[in-house]
Amino acid sequence: MVPSCMHGSSRCTDSPPIAIADGSYETCWPSSATWASFNQTLRGRLVATVPLASVCHNSSFGTNDAAACAQLRSVWDYPTTHIDTSSSPMAPFFANMSCDPFTPSTSQCVIGAYVQYAVNATSAAHYQLTLAFAKQHNIRLVIRNTGHDYLGKSTGAGALALWTHHLRDIAVLGSYESPLYRGKAMKFGAGVLNWEAQEVAHAHGLVVVGGNGRTVGVAGGYTQGGGHGPLVSTLGLAADQVLEWEVVTGLWECVSATPTQNADLYWALSGGGGGTYAAVLSLTVKAYPDIKTAAANLTFTSEGVSTRAFYGVVQTFLLSLPAITDSGAVSIWLLAPGFFQVQPTVAPGMTADKLQALLQPTLDALQDNEIPYDYFVADFPTYLDSFYAMNPAPNITQYNIGSRLLPNSLLSSNISAASLVDALAFILDNDGVVSGLSVNVSRIPDVPNAVNPAWRQTIISAVVGIPYNDTSLQANIAGQRQITDGLIPKLDALIPDSGGGGVAAYLNEADFRETDFQRVFYGENYPRLLEIKHKYDPLGIFWATTAVGSEGWRIQEDGRLCRA
Repeated sequence: MVPSCMHGSSRCTDSPPIAIADGSYETCWPSSATWASFNQTLRGRLVATVPLASVCHNSSFGTNDAAACAQLRSVWDYPTTHIDTSSSPMAPFFANMSCDPFTPSTSQCVIGAYVQYAVNATSAAHYQLTLAFAKQHNIRLVIRNTGHDYLGKSTGAGALALWTHHLRDIAVLGSYESPLYRGKAMKFGAGVLNWEAQEVAHAHGLVVVGGNGRTVGVAGGYTQGGGHGPLVSTLGLAADQVLEWEVVTGLWECVSATPTQNADLYWALSGGGGGTYAAVLSLTVKAYPDIKTAAANLTFTSEGVSTRAFYGVVQTFLLSLPAITDSGAVSIWLLAPGFFQVQPTVAPGMTADKLQALLQPTLDALQDNEIPYDYFVADFPTYLDSFYAMNPAPNITQYNIGSRLLPNSLLSSNISAASLVDALAFILDNDGVVSGLSVNVSRIPDVPNAVNPAWRQTIISAVVGIPYNDTSLQANIAGQRQITDGLIPKLDALIPDSGGGGVAAYLNEADFRETDFQRVFYGENYPRLLEIKHKYDPLGIFWATTAVGSEGWRIQEDGRLCRA
């Protein structure tokens, strides 16, 4: 794959030709001198991509280093391996095996699906220069912080990345005041990670809403896409916390967006998806007094017991979720063939005794069926103590995925719960696993935002996965197709068209091949979101897979992003 340009023509055949056979660039691609001049303007902040796995291959980047490659393979699924790079996505599917550590050393190692360059941006001026350069030279632009991204939004063939990772300033605001909020707040630069935000909050006797992953960026797609996590049943989604965005729009303007200033942009950024309206410099959110927290873990398997007994206990647990989430707790669980794990259920402001009472029906069902289990519940003096003790740092997701938001009506009776268990069993019998995050975010925030309304009736955000194949792109394509066409429809069949709003999914953890993503990811908000997109990005600088307005473009087989 060679560096290529976006094309604004109605048909790609009207564009300058791209010569793939001999490896030459498109005629629109900037010369080396132009890139060098741009780097000089940026004072050396332009980063040319060198794939991490180049140490595993003989290529233009160097020769195979077996020891370095073995070491890289051993840590490839750690988020820290990818976070500090400007180009490596954590969802391996979107690297397209361009330069993969698990393929033979004789296989290709090219930039391919990675970004060509990245700008290490630490100011509004860097943002503005990058946007202007991308527009002037008709280059695909992506926004990247850490690479935590299930849908390939932070990478792209022939792209220039606006790399926000080093905007790491954090400020505690003791007396934030606006017409709609008065209280403590925290302001985060676009590159701040969840663990950094939580530790500074903790040091000041505060908590803020953040994700389950320690290294997820706070201000990026996480909050812009809604943002779930251990505190959301008590405090609301991450998007519900937003007080102010500081952004650079598609017209290179640096503006603030609040409920009273550029209110439409504020609304869109708060839950309407990232990477498409503007590039975020900073985010200001509500901060709350720290809180004592109870948390519990539970694991059991089907070894030595009948399938009926195993799934019977799973059903008992599912039926207990309304009481758990209504109490302000969040339960994170995993169901795989013959294996069930809750890790953890987090209950802010609750005692361990109260939490155990909520879990007791499941524990009783395990004992009644003589199923061995591992269980731990404890009180913690602060939220961060519980987070570190009970929420182990996850590796990157080595799965092809799809997802659905499951409405609370599915757990309103034994009959509907049994139907859900049957669908989950079908998924497991067909090579899948299910990761569930159970919440109650039905409380509507004081200031409306663009969060998919389906969230307000959701009790489970269910992610369905099929293992990623390290060496076969075709196997992964087939696996993703199975998710789309075979497994997710089993959940769709359970979801009523009315009440909860029909089929919906969390847009940050979803199937990038979702054909009706406008309705499934954004619900009734989509038409208004599209208007706001066109207002603040009228030149079409921002584009991301399944983002608002993305249907106006299509990716060609040769990697070019062209007008639809």
